[in-house]
Amino acid sequence: MKYGSLILEKKEFVTLKRLLNLSGNYKDASRKNSVLRLQNELESAIVSNEDEMPDDVIRFNSEVTIVSNDGWENSFQLVSPTESNFSHKKLSVLTPMGLAVMGYAKGDVIDWEFPGGAKSLKVTEVKQVKTKSNQIQL
Repeated sequence: MKYGSLILEKKEFVTLKRLLNLSGNYKDASRKNSVLRLQNELESAIVSNEDEMPDDVIRFNSEVTIVSNDGWENSFQLVSPTESNFSHKKLSVLTPMGLAVMGYAKGDVIDWEFPGGAKSLKVTEVKQVKTKSNQIQL
């Protein structure tokens, strides 16, 4: 891990904790395990002010490109659940993929359990996208 721990901006950290607390009742074992794993990782996360956030860390509204160990590649924008739109490549932070990448940085390799099995993902690109209000939509 590039920075030693997940890195999250203070307001996003609070929002993410709130979302995870509300979503902890998944029946799907993979999704439930993903929520629990991220909750555990948040315990040692680095929480920073907005002006201290590195540009290469995945956060709400980041555009992300990942490559898996089996050659699969995907690009998407990580968003809140209300902004999710599969056809526009806007992926909710509460999906297994969103839970896996939040707080990681460009160059990080993430080993995560997905519904289709375990995958090793490498973050190859992170671009910060500023929204009109620069607020998280819930």
